[in-house]
Amino acid sequence: MDKFKEKLSALRDEVNAATARAETSEGEVKRLADEQLQRDHEITSLKNKISFYEAELEKADNKMAEAKLNLDEGETTKTVGEGLARKVSLLENELDSAERNLRETTEKLRLMDIKAEHFERKVQQLENERDTYERKVEDLTLKYNGIKSELDETLKSLDDM
Repeated sequence: MDKFKEKLSALRDEVNAATARAETSEGEVKRLADEQLQRDHEITSLKNKISFYEAELEKADNKMAEAKLNLDEGETTKTVGEGLARKVSLLENELDSAERNLRETTEKLRLMDIKAEHFERKVQQLENERDTYERKVEDLTLKYNGIKSELDETLKSLDDM
C-alpha cells in the first residue's frame, strides 16, 4: 500500500501540478483574451480614426480641387483680362491712328475746299472775261461788217463813177 500511496501521492502531485498549470494556462488564456479584446477595441478605434481621417482627407482633396479650379478660373480670368487689356490697347492705338488720319484727311479736305473755291472764282473770272471778249468780238464783228459794207458801198459807188 505504500506503493499505492506513493502512486496516489505522485498522481496528486501531478494533478496539482496539472491543475496549477491549467490555472496558469487559464489565467494566461484570460489575459490573452483580455489582451485580444483590448487589441480588438484598439483596432476598432483605429478603424474609426482611419475612416474619420479618410473623410477629412476626401474633404481636403475636394477643397484642394475646388481651390485649383478657382485658381485655374482665376488664371483664365487673368489671361482673358490680359487679352482684353491687349485688345483695348490695340484698339486705342488704332483709334489714335484713325483720329490722326481723320485730322489729316479733314485738313486735306479743307485745303481742297479752299483750292476748289479759288478755282471756282478763277473759273467765274475767266467766264466773265470770256463773256466780255465775246461781246467785244461781236461788237467788233458788227463794226467790221458795218465798215465792210460801207467799204463795199464806197467801192461800188467808186466803180459806178
